[in-house]
Formats: sequence, C-alpha cells, structure tokens
Amino acid sequence: MTITATVLAGIPKSNYSLYHKVRFLVGDPTALITIQGGSDDHSMFIVRDIEMQRARRDARADRISCPADHKPESGLSGDRETATAQATAEYLVGQNVTTITTDRTLPYIFAHHLLLRGLEIQYDANLGVLERRQKDAEESAWLQQSQATTEDAMRMACELIANADVNDQQQLIDGGEVLTSERVRSAIDIFLLERDYLNPKSIVACGITGADCHDYGAGPLYSEQPVIVDIFPQNRKTLYYGDCTRTVVHGHISDNLVRMHMAVCEANAAGCSAARPGVTGEDVHKATIQVILENGYKTGLPTERDPDSFCSMTHGTGHAVGLEVHEPPLLDFGGPELLVGDCLTIEPGLYCRAVGGVRVEDMIILTPEGNHNLNKLYTGLDWKN
Repeated sequence: MTITATVLAGIPKSNYSLYHKVRFLVGDPTALITIQGGSDDHSMFIVRDIEMQRARRDARADRISCPADHKPESGLSGDRETATAQATAEYLVGQNVTTITTDRTLPYIFAHHLLLRGLEIQYDANLGVLERRQKDAEESAWLQQSQATTEDAMRMACELIANADVNDQQQLIDGGEVLTSERVRSAIDIFLLERDYLNPKSIVACGITGADCHDYGAGPLYSEQPVIVDIFPQNRKTLYYGDCTRTVVHGHISDNLVRMHMAVCEANAAGCSAARPGVTGEDVHKATIQVILENGYKTGLPTERDPDSFCSMTHGTGHAVGLEVHEPPLLDFGGPELLVGDCLTIEPGLYCRAVGGVRVEDMIILTPEGNHNLNKLYTGLDWKN
C-alpha cells in the first residue's frame, strides 16, 4: 500500500491557496499535510504553539500540532519559518511518506528541507485551482457580504458626484472645494475602512480619461461628463473581495452617452443570461460583444489612424473573483468551461477618446440552474437624489 501526501505550506494570511484549504487566518508560517493511502488517512495542520487552541476550534484539519511536536534529531532552528519546514519534513518521514505533491505556492524553504530528508517533490499545476473556483456556501455568503458593502460604497460615491454643485468652469464643487477624483477616492477609502475593508486604489475616471479602461483618474470632475467608478475592496476578516462598476453623469446627459449606456446595459444582461455551468468563458464573451456589435459599436483597441469618435469595447467581458480580485477563469476568447460555484464579473464597457467611457459591472455566482446575481444596485447614469 502506497502512502501519499499533499503539502501546502506558507503563511495563510498571504498564501491564499493554503488559506482556502484550511480557512484559518494567521500571519505565521504553517503547513497543511494531507495523508492518504494508509490505515490512518488524515490531515495535519502544523502551526505556531500559541495558535493551536484557536486552530483546533477553527481550522479545517483533523489534527493540530506545532513544530516542537516534530523535532529532528539535530533540533529545531531558532528561525520560525525554518523550524516549521523542518517539522513538516520530520512529520512526513515519520508517516513513511517518500513522495509529496504540492502546488505552485510552496515556499522554497519548505522544498529545501523536504529534499534534505530525501523526500521526492511532485508539482501539480492544477492543485487547488478547481477547488478555489467552485465556491462553497460559506464562500458564497462571504462574497455576497463583500459585494453588498461594495454597493454601499458605490452608492455613496455616485451620489456624492451627482449631487455636487458646479462652478463657472463646469467643475464639480463639494463643501466649497473642487471635487476631484482624489477626493472621491479618499471618501471611498474612508467609507470602506470604517467597515473593516482594505481598498486597493479605486478608479474614479472622468471624461476622456475614462477612455482608457484602467486609468485611475486624476484631477477635477466635470459636469455633463461620464465618470467611471470601479471599486474592488477586500474584507479584512474573510479576505474575500467585492467588485462593482457604475458610471455617473452630473447634470445633462447627452444622447451619445445615453446610446452608449443602453448598449452596455444590454450587453451586461446578455452576458449574465449566457453565463451558466457547461458553457465556456468564450461563449459568454461572444454573447456580450454580439450586443455591442449589433448596436453599431466596435471591439478592440483603436489604432492611431482611427478618429477620436471611434467607440469600442476594448477588453474581455469579465473574470473570476474570490480571495483575489482577478482569478481564473477569464470571460474572453479562449476562456474555459464554466463550473458551478464560479464567481464572475460581467463588465462590458464602451470607450471613446472624444467623450470618455461607460462601464457597468455586476458579479454573479454560477448555480446548477444558471447563476445568481449578487448585485441589486441601480445601473443608470443619473444618481441625483
């Protein structure tokens, strides 16, 4: 009978594959060992001694130990990470394991000490990838929570822009000062920090700045120009992200922007309708861009020869979200088959160097019957109270 072992190791706070498997948040080196094929199949989580009680209560592992429980004959290093790697190797040898399988995240210090003890290491490029894609009920609830808070932040930001005053230069004014991308971004940061979220730099891109889909935006915001607001915060407790984009226009909305927005919303609906288990990411992308093309717009980046009026969708339809804001699979050409539990963004947009951009982004989770949209937020351009 061959005993096999899978090893995930590192710091769960930053190694998301390990955290996903063990669901225990800690900032110290750890190892999760899964033993199979013998008379005592089990998982062992090696963690710092002061974390053992909490790990016994919360970690997804059959057994909990600390490095001191697995000392090599030469003793443990005084360096915490080295000691954890030594203990991991010692435990595996004690379990009569000769070969381990690991993923792309194994720190080299662990590999080094496994090799010193004569263990063979096999790399599985797909280990954990499908598991992270197929969100369970707990993860789905965490994603719903993060998306709800993201929507609250989006509502605050869009209403701040829509209800601002305006000066003679058509610049927006709030509290007697010019309202800038930076001020709105700070308001978003504070709003989310107060709710225990980390917030990567949000996009608040006004006018022609928004013609570049990933320009963060800078400087004054102006009336009658589209402002793309893209917010993607991480819950500090669960580590799961939200991701939402809306577009807001202060004051009069031109017919051109109305047409762009209608096409984007139709494309969003088409993408959401197409997304279900068994279809591919490419299928969803094709359904989305078909609507863009039917409305008379283009796809792909403009060339230097194209006029500023050239208007197109320049990116894929979306991506997966979870412990990272961008995860596989992509909704684009070449996108793979979709699975139950995939959490995906549907975010078509149109971009024009003459006027700027319009993007509407929702987040969905695939179910056996189709999908569940985590968004309930208004999708229009006019956010004035």
